[in-house]
Amino acid sequence: MDRLLTALLPLSLAACSVVGIEGDVEQPPFEVVASLSENIEIRQYVERIAVEATVTADDSDDARNAAFRLLFDYISGANQANAEIAMTVPVETSRASRKIAMTAPVEIQVGEAGATTMRFFLPGSFTPESAPDPTDDRVRLVVLPEQRFAVLAFSGSRSDQVVSARLEELHAALDAHDLHPRRSSERAFFYDPPWTLPWFRRNEVAIEVVDMF
Repeated sequence: MDRLLTALLPLSLAACSVVGIEGDVEQPPFEVVASLSENIEIRQYVERIAVEATVTADDSDDARNAAFRLLFDYISGANQANAEIAMTVPVETSRASRKIAMTAPVEIQVGEAGATTMRFFLPGSFTPESAPDPTDDRVRLVVLPEQRFAVLAFSGSRSDQVVSARLEELHAALDAHDLHPRRSSERAFFYDPPWTLPWFRRNEVAIEVVDMF
C-alpha cells in the first residue's frame, strides 16, 4: 500500500493530509456492539456496496498497485454511466495464499504469494440498482450483506509483516473471549494516503465473527 502511485491519490483523497483523514470523508456505517480492549471492538456493519478487483502477484505491493489503479479508474469514470464517484474510506484489502496451511491461516493470508483483493466502498447514496456497472471486466460490483467483525486498530507501518502480526494479536483476543472467527475472513482496512505520517495513520485489521452477543 505504501507504494501506491502518489499521482493518483491526491485526486481521490483531497480531504486527507499528512496528519490523517478529515472527518467529512464518508465511511460505511456500523454499530459498535462490544469493546474487547482499548483498541479492539466488535462492529456490526449494515449492507453496503463496493467495487472490487483481484490481482495475483508474488509481490503484494505490486498487486495492490494494480488493483488500486483498476478501482480508481472505475470511480474516475470507467463505468457504464461515465460518472465520477466520490472515494470513501477505508480501502479494504485481503490476500489469499496459493498454499493453504491449516495450522497458520493468519501468516499465510498476508505473507505468501497469492491473490490480493481490494475493495472501494461506494457512497451510501448508491443502491444495487443505481450503482453503475464497470466497463472493465476485471472490476466487479458486489453487495455485501450485514456482517459482524472484530476490528483491531493500530497506527504506524502497514507492511505485510505488521498486518500479519496484528491479525495474530486479534486472533488471540478472540480466543481469549471464546469468540469464533469465520474461516478465511481476515482483511485489512487502510484510511490514509501513503504520505500520512506513520503515527497519524488509521489502520485496522478485521476478522468476521460468527458469534452473537
